[in-house]
Amino acid sequence: MGYFIVTSSCFGCGRLFSFHPHKVPSLPHPTTGERVPVCLACVEHVNPMRAKNGLPPIVPLPGAYDPADESEL
Repeated sequence: MGYFIVTSSCFGCGRLFSFHPHKVPSLPHPTTGERVPVCLACVEHVNPMRAKNGLPPIVPLPGAYDPADESEL
């Protein structure tokens, strides 16, 4: 048994971060429509603005920023 680590730059801030590819919050890219990952810092930054606009908070799934067990992929 092993672990799979996925890294990418965050769509919001551009920082490199690691995540579980099936659990990380993502948004559709405005140009391509492809889903792009968002880091925890950006999720925490945007949630107060979402609340002010009457939108529900983004709640990452448990393990969203952890390595994925290869059996999950």
